[in-house]
Amino acid sequence: MKTMIDFDQARVYAIPLTTRFRGIDVREGMLIEGPAGWGDFCAFPEYDDREAASWLTTAIEACTVGWPDPVRGRIPVNAIVPAVEPAKAHDIVRASGCGTVKVKVADHADSQNEDIARLEAVRDALPTGQIRVDANGAWDVDAALDAIPKLDRAAGGLEYVEQPCATIDELAQVRRKTDVRIAADESIRRAEDPMKVAVAEAADVAVIKCTPLGGVRRALRVAEACGLPVVVSSALETSVGLSAGLALAGALPELDFACGLGTLSLLDGDVVGPARALRPVGGYLPVAPVTPTPDPALLEQHELKDPARVQWWRDRLARLVAQGRVLT
Repeated sequence: MKTMIDFDQARVYAIPLTTRFRGIDVREGMLIEGPAGWGDFCAFPEYDDREAASWLTTAIEACTVGWPDPVRGRIPVNAIVPAVEPAKAHDIVRASGCGTVKVKVADHADSQNEDIARLEAVRDALPTGQIRVDANGAWDVDAALDAIPKLDRAAGGLEYVEQPCATIDELAQVRRKTDVRIAADESIRRAEDPMKVAVAEAADVAVIKCTPLGGVRRALRVAEACGLPVVVSSALETSVGLSAGLALAGALPELDFACGLGTLSLLDGDVVGPARALRPVGGYLPVAPVTPTPDPALLEQHELKDPARVQWWRDRLARLVAQGRVLT
């Protein structure tokens, strides 16, 4: 892939989160400019070079060749409720305008009572909408089979449970023993072979995150090959990175579920100005033909200031480019 990018000019950012999420308080990444616009390289720090390469490929796709043509102009999205108190969860849902809500559960070992209370509050705020939960692989099979019926009752019916267990074999066991749909996330995006979930009949729904999978076109191939209904979700990116997920959702032949692309609400800031920031309105986001352009003032405001962390990111990028780890 010919990139035509001066990687030395990549901008390193750090944006605080509004609420601690997946163990982090600050979202870091790099914004890369190319001939077709901008890309967001923001692989989580714990990911090794093999995994991070896919994230870089997505950023390069965005800023060099852009997106495939969409088949729809707007995307329904779900609201996000982190592991917060019930009153806060209620407020988030009421303010979101979304008809579908994803609720974080299993945030710690003894969270079940908190999860139940949070789901009851969400259902109170959303009497007729869809509620889904995400355990991020926290349970073993027995814990999942204990928790899912209780959470299903608290929610007045769950749309699905996302990644209840860590392994594909565990997902398959849980799916055989529950009537609630099972969705696979980490088991798809962090697997050597994303098709293993479908082959094992381990899920009813595939959560596809194009940023970790290596871009919109590669994610389209994964979605087609897995043969499951797809939910497109984000990887906690800025508006620049979120545009890749929207491009994927816009290009899928079928889109049966609301997508997890309303995650900008989890960031206390953005690199794109309010007019083009990808915040849902009335539960929807528009599909844009190109990535939004960062605002220079916001780039300056959110520039990563720690010299050691800046160097860590620049070394990571240089290493991936030098190793030729960009996927095609």
